[in-house]
Amino acid sequence: MIYLESDSSDANFNFALESYAMDELNIGDCYFMFWRTNPTLMAGRYQNILAEINMPFAKENNIHIVRRITGGGTIYTDLNGWQFSFIVKTEGEKQINFGRFTKPVITALQRLGVPAEAGDRNDLLIEGRKFSGNAQYVRKDLTLHHGSLLFDTNLENLVRALTPDDEKLVSKGIKSVRQRVTNIAEYLDTKITSEEFRDLMLEYLLKDTETYRLNSHDLQRVKEISRDKFDSWEWNFGGNPKFNISKENRFPGGKLRTDSLVKDGRIEHISFSGDFFANKEPAALETPLTGCLYEENAVRKALTENDADSVFMNINLEQVLSCIV
Repeated sequence: MIYLESDSSDANFNFALESYAMDELNIGDCYFMFWRTNPTLMAGRYQNILAEINMPFAKENNIHIVRRITGGGTIYTDLNGWQFSFIVKTEGEKQINFGRFTKPVITALQRLGVPAEAGDRNDLLIEGRKFSGNAQYVRKDLTLHHGSLLFDTNLENLVRALTPDDEKLVSKGIKSVRQRVTNIAEYLDTKITSEEFRDLMLEYLLKDTETYRLNSHDLQRVKEISRDKFDSWEWNFGGNPKFNISKENRFPGGKLRTDSLVKDGRIEHISFSGDFFANKEPAALETPLTGCLYEENAVRKALTENDADSVFMNINLEQVLSCIV
């Protein structure tokens, strides 16, 4: 096994490094990564990101959003959480097998006195509470397995980032998460930093393992992969499945509601309704918004170009925007 050392806290870079190791780096048959990120929401390959994430909260708190190449659900991670990746070049293995890759992680934690164990599906548990989710990508010649480790992650941000912006739901969610989810740090006899936890884990996991440090060529290619794929709007949002979304709010000019049909990341149909007074027919906005990217800057541009401030009485452009994206 070869340890690919990454000091980057950019999730896109690390996902790109996984891809580079899978497709271009030919220095071994098994690679391992142990990495962390700035506050990030990592969505599963087949998820509708816009339906899974509290976008206003993510934007307000500078939480990055990226889509993985693996399935599963959206996870929140920050600098007090860790990710681990195994990239194994194989032949003929086409079935997902979590235990093969989670076992050494469980053993390493048990050596630290943490009573970790495997759950029923793809989770790792401590006393019945989840601290790790895992996902895999399998093709005929390779398996990518990556998992998360909640060390001392901000669980309130986790809930708020994945919950609609409704304080009652947030409060209920925080209480529920604290019953179902836990941080590894709570089970250590001695208080240690996130970096010290990494070092202790690697001390066990990297026995008889060679470390590979990326050279200038490697770094250039990883950055190119990140830019071309994981940084792109098309990858992160363009692949969302067709879905309906409704949003509404009450303003000085009355209640405004939008119902949108979004396909391939673009508004296929949108309608306005409510008890507002209109200076112009709402079709003045519905028509130019059809075909627009379902993305804040693109929608704002369309609203600006079509003078959204003049359509509804006492409802301005920014308020209209808040009822769309």
